[in-house]
Amino acid sequence: MTAKPTRPVPPVELSHAKPEHRGLTLSSALIHHPYQAPQGFESPQLPIYQASTVIFPSVRALRERDWRERDGYTYGLHGTPSTFTLESRLATLEGGEHCTLAPSGLSAIAHVNFALLSKGDEVLLPSNAYGPSLALARGELKNFGITSDVYDPLDVSSLGAKFNERTRLVWLEAAGSVTMEFPDLTALSALCHEHGVLCALDNTWGAGLAFNPFECGVDVSVHALTKYPSGGGDVLMGSIVTRDSVLALQIKLSHMRLGTGVGAHDVAAILKGLPSLALRYAAQDHSARLVAAHLQSHESVVQLLHPAFEGSPGHEHWRAHCVNPAHPQGQAAGIFSVVFRPEIEHARVDAFCEALALFKLGYSWGGPMSLVVPYEVSSIRSTQPSHVRPGHLVRFCIGLEEPQALIADVQSALLAVDHFA
Repeated sequence: MTAKPTRPVPPVELSHAKPEHRGLTLSSALIHHPYQAPQGFESPQLPIYQASTVIFPSVRALRERDWRERDGYTYGLHGTPSTFTLESRLATLEGGEHCTLAPSGLSAIAHVNFALLSKGDEVLLPSNAYGPSLALARGELKNFGITSDVYDPLDVSSLGAKFNERTRLVWLEAAGSVTMEFPDLTALSALCHEHGVLCALDNTWGAGLAFNPFECGVDVSVHALTKYPSGGGDVLMGSIVTRDSVLALQIKLSHMRLGTGVGAHDVAAILKGLPSLALRYAAQDHSARLVAAHLQSHESVVQLLHPAFEGSPGHEHWRAHCVNPAHPQGQAAGIFSVVFRPEIEHARVDAFCEALALFKLGYSWGGPMSLVVPYEVSSIRSTQPSHVRPGHLVRFCIGLEEPQALIADVQSALLAVDHFA
């Protein structure tokens, strides 16, 4: 049988419409509705602006508006009131002038590399850099004809020996990933500039609070907003901040060509987290020092890795950069590592981590929940750092629980596992 052709559904006309709606179908009237909410509404949180298409008032505006400027809107990927506001506030937080958002902290690192490096160039990274950053250099960047090498972040001369005519970018990290070394940022930045090389800092640990990256001499500051600015453990985002308008344009152009954007609701979540950032950072710093001091005193622990504690690698550099009249005790992220005696079996260390009740097994940090992860230094470093004692390393990321409850949890887990006495 041949199906009978269906009749097109006639448009529904608004017979009872107001004058401004007459002649429009119901669908068209809903799309082109003339009502505009009255101005003057204000609340603590900004509206969430979602857009791909941006409406222009005239053809002239469409042709003349420049997406690179922040004085108008062209397309959702190039900015909305939500993203412009977050970028402006993050630039203030980091002490910079220009900010570009990326979908994650690693994406922000990648954007800097893609914007500033070309085939035949070389990038230098600290040996304690964030693991995925090293993997990116040894993977995609290598495939694009960009070479990489690592240097000892605690030895300025180690970096100096690595420079050559192809070196274009140096990455800094304070504190270092997992092993928590704090480098002499000012000396490393100065050395880069002596060689005419740009330097970029992964400033996630400092969060824009512990020290001002640009006063230390860096050219670009990258921040994983996933951590402290979000504060909820539920948002992925990164930022790239600079004071240099030329660098900012290079990064912005590369960002445009790569076509990466961030979601409006994620932007709103970061904006909501920023007002409490300093309070949360200070609270987690305070709790981390209490828990770290308790663990340091345990006979099974041979080393504490926390920049604010004497004896931790780079402690003197932390004091020089993070202690000031406004913060005489200095500021530090709520994250540290301890090294357990090497004779304690791997299985015992793993069992200790699993015996913790308030600390959960998981990556990332800066959220409300405390986290713990055991590491083997040999799996994250090409060689055993001389300043890290042999043994089994465990990283603690402190949340917003009461510090005495966290200490009790640690003590209970130590007692629950044999041979930690």
